[in-house]
Amino acid sequence: MSTLKLAQLSKRFGENPILRSVSLEIRSGECLVVFGPSGCGKTTLLRLIAGILESDGGDVLIGGESVAGHGPQSRGVAMAFQNFALYPHLSAFENIASPLRARGIDAQTIAAKVHEVAQLLRIDAVLEHLPRQLSNGQKQRTSLARSLVHAPAVLLLDDPLRNVDAKVRYEMRLELPRVFRRFGTTVIYVTQDYKEAMALGDRVGVLLDGCFRQIDVPARVYREPVDTRVANLFGDPPINLVPARPQPRDGALRTDLAGHDIALPDTVWGVAGRECLMGIRAEDIALYTEARPGAIALQLEAVMPFNVRNVMLLRCADGTELLASTPDDHVLRGARGQQRVWAEIDWRHTLMFDRQSGARLAA
Repeated sequence: MSTLKLAQLSKRFGENPILRSVSLEIRSGECLVVFGPSGCGKTTLLRLIAGILESDGGDVLIGGESVAGHGPQSRGVAMAFQNFALYPHLSAFENIASPLRARGIDAQTIAAKVHEVAQLLRIDAVLEHLPRQLSNGQKQRTSLARSLVHAPAVLLLDDPLRNVDAKVRYEMRLELPRVFRRFGTTVIYVTQDYKEAMALGDRVGVLLDGCFRQIDVPARVYREPVDTRVANLFGDPPINLVPARPQPRDGALRTDLAGHDIALPDTVWGVAGRECLMGIRAEDIALYTEARPGAIALQLEAVMPFNVRNVMLLRCADGTELLASTPDDHVLRGARGQQRVWAEIDWRHTLMFDRQSGARLAA
């Protein structure tokens, strides 16, 4: 039995529908990351599950039982917020202990549980500090510890790393899966950061226009997006989308790209004759400084250093622009643009979308 089930859950504010008949099942101990742009209904979804908001329709079931009409305190749900929401007059220890004290648990058990979760989250050295004495990273760990200390059936995390710096965000992306496994709690994690979604989710649910556009394991959301909107949300730089109309010719499926006749892989035969958008990920373009058989001649327009990789803006002879991503030790690492280069594209990973609807086309 799934720990959490949403059945046709809906919510509107006035005349504005926020969630439209959302249905979802989350397995016990699973971490589902809800990903989407600002305003798509992610936080509203969490508040409906927690019982902070009342739905306009549908149901929430936890452990197979409906919690409709139950208040937040009786749902077995904990929630951590992006703004930490710590009690400013209480030490980190007392903030973490507060849900246990509310349940009337004895002092010895409280101390043991607080120290256990604090050690796991590496804040045991600051338990006596007030929130104003904590860094943002320590505040977020304290907030998370408070949510976990009573081992809730479901943990709701509302973009918890949004207000911490890049170093802490990186560390927490590594640590959180270990923490979630340790407690075995079912987690719904909301974020606007696709890298966070890919790193933390057993599955990723892409929320757009009030419903889930795609729910799948991270690798398939990235490599097999259901449409161009999902494809554009995952990747930095974003996916290249190039108009194409593949046609069978000389025993192969071929298309024109910037004046070059390209043979496509057999895996996309199903799109023959269709008006398509051809999706090419930046990392699937290999660049060279000399001509190679089958490579496309391009003009390198600009280079943007991007951590350990460089993003290359390329211009085809017909004006089509492509973005490529190369390692920092690539032969073009010192380039700054305005030179001739040649590109080999890994067509095995090519995605084909319907040009009008944006839906990914079956092979």
